[in-house]
Amino acid sequence: MFAVPFPTLAAFALVALGMVLTPGPNMIYLLSRAILQGRAAGFVSLMGVLLGFICYMLAAACGLTALLIAVPFAYEALQWAGAAYLLWLAWNAIKPGARSALEPRRDLAFDGPGKLFIMGLVTNLLNPKIAVLYLSLLPQFIDPARGDVLSQGVTLGLTQIVISFSVNSLIVLTAGTIAAWFATRPSWLKAQRWLMASVLAGLAIRLALEKRAA
Repeated sequence: MFAVPFPTLAAFALVALGMVLTPGPNMIYLLSRAILQGRAAGFVSLMGVLLGFICYMLAAACGLTALLIAVPFAYEALQWAGAAYLLWLAWNAIKPGARSALEPRRDLAFDGPGKLFIMGLVTNLLNPKIAVLYLSLLPQFIDPARGDVLSQGVTLGLTQIVISFSVNSLIVLTAGTIAAWFATRPSWLKAQRWLMASVLAGLAIRLALEKRAA
């Protein structure tokens, strides 16, 4: 039997897509590097980001996810903490003086491939949005009744990694075009911030109201 039913996998894929399309530290770093140093530097940085995803996936799949499902208090604490954090991100996107995450930094120094890779890895490992995804969102899509929690976690994790790689590859390839387009359309930057806040708030509400499977 397939580890994760297709409807569950599709639902998780939509959540993962929504998360990767929501600007955060990874997107900002990849945009900035690709604009400053070119596409090759952007892809080296992306390889580091992907290794970070693999680290999160293995940590979740090899026991942390199962522990959270087995201990109701720990699961619910992370569930509410994750919802609160997503709401905090939503507020930071629209609060007075907020800037769009699509306004990448241009004050970064040029780095070699090794440092680009390490910085991509560190940026992802320290990215709280990814921690929320793997520690609070992913466990909701695992059904212990189907057995093989490890296989389910790996399947979901690989799905997220494929989606993230696809979207971030497009971001690296089109970074210059994206920056130039938004630079001449400040109203679109404002709309993007409100759209991001709406997506984050929606995910927070879904997370807070989600009932743990019996």
